Amino acid sequence: MLSPAVDNLVAQLTRLPGIGTRTAQRLAFHLLAAPADEANAIGLAIADVKERVRPCRECGNLTEEELCAVCSDPRRDRTVICVVEQPVDVLSLERTHEYRGLYHVLGGALSPLDGVDPGDLRISLLVDRVQNGVEEVVLATNPTMTGEATAAYLADRLRDRVAVTRLASGLPVGGDLEYADEVTLGRALVGRRPA
Repeated sequence: MLSPAVDNLVAQLTRLPGIGTRTAQRLAFHLLAAPADEANAIGLAIADVKERVRPCRECGNLTEEELCAVCSDPRRDRTVICVVEQPVDVLSLERTHEYRGLYHVLGGALSPLDGVDPGDLRISLLVDRVQNGVEEVVLATNPTMTGEATAAYLADRLRDRVAVTRLASGLPVGGDLEYADEVTLGRALVGRRPA
């Protein structure tokens, strides 16, 4: 019923997380009704971010520079590294204002069923980083099956090298850090425990 171009736009929008067909159709119709410069600005912003943003060479967080804002901040505690699955988790933890150390973004979680093995994540880089004066690694993977498996694997790899802690309870099992509120995340950081 829709033109092929609109069908294609709807199909591309449904590839975004949390966007179903009906939402994608509403967005497509909104873009069609919007002034051309407004709709084009969205496309240009996507192209710009894909061209300029890259992983921080130290931690894997997103940045436009060689080092992200956290890694380049001399006020951060360099003896503590908080391990997260994705860059969006860094934002969630930073909103708590409870954590002042560095981060390490794995780029996902272990999931053998989905073909994600230790070599597919930034685990070896983490092991290398802890040899440079790091005293504690905080495991802040998501409280899901894959996140818990990843945390257990990392704890086994790091326990002989550094103190390893895990975020305290307060985060719902099966939830994502991205959707947790600041108070819950703050309490989880303050009450972290050995892994």
